[in-house]
Amino acid sequence: MSPQISALSTIILLGCAISRATAALDPTCAPGGNFDLSKWNLQLPIGSTGSPTTIKSTDLQGCSGYQDPGHKYFFTESGDGALVMQVPGSPSSSDCVTTKNSLHCRTELRESNPSSWDPNAAKNRLKATVAVTVADDSKRGTVVGQIHIDDSISTKPVCELYYNAQGVLTMGVEKTRAGGDSNFTTIATVPVGTTFSYEIRYETNVLSVSVNGGAMKVLETFDLDAPKSYFKVGNYNQGNSPSDVHVFAISVEH
Repeated sequence: MSPQISALSTIILLGCAISRATAALDPTCAPGGNFDLSKWNLQLPIGSTGSPTTIKSTDLQGCSGYQDPGHKYFFTESGDGALVMQVPGSPSSSDCVTTKNSLHCRTELRESNPSSWDPNAAKNRLKATVAVTVADDSKRGTVVGQIHIDDSISTKPVCELYYNAQGVLTMGVEKTRAGGDSNFTTIATVPVGTTFSYEIRYETNVLSVSVNGGAMKVLETFDLDAPKSYFKVGNYNQGNSPSDVHVFAISVEH
């Protein structure tokens, strides 16, 4: 190997090492020190009935930003620096609380900047890398990512990406803005505890989803007619048993 090629290889390897180091998560920081949470508010499964505690984006940011003191719901994993979002179960099986429009508890980030966007726009994308280490006992499991219709229009989601105890990822899409009639499509199967990535797009009035970098799967949006929407990511528990989601990367593009 020539000295020039050897030197170039060293530079490339060094560049890769620096990139990995830059991407490493710091287990000594709150989640806001490892993730850009300037675009999100946080909803917790605590507070008062019908009015869960919400942490504003400004309080989430930075290495000393919010994480719950007891490390029960939202905190940094001490080993690998992952953002951990846990839910203890349902209101009937635990002391968790829900919003007035839901029967289920959640530890979930809600997009706040922008607070909503137009699905007809050229780019609306959510990407996340997660591992569901404990899935709840419901049929479809906990929701790890979703698109929700703007609150001024409806209390229902556009779609929800579920992950259950069998490792099955299913996308549920509401057929109307009134909700209550979803169409479910199996997307992939990933063993519990295995890290995977997903991407959800709703742009040029086309809804699609991909897992682990696969081809985007286009999903029918029925009579939704591109309502203003926003992204959510985290752990929206649908069952009675606890669920545990570890997040390693989150990004949003508009």
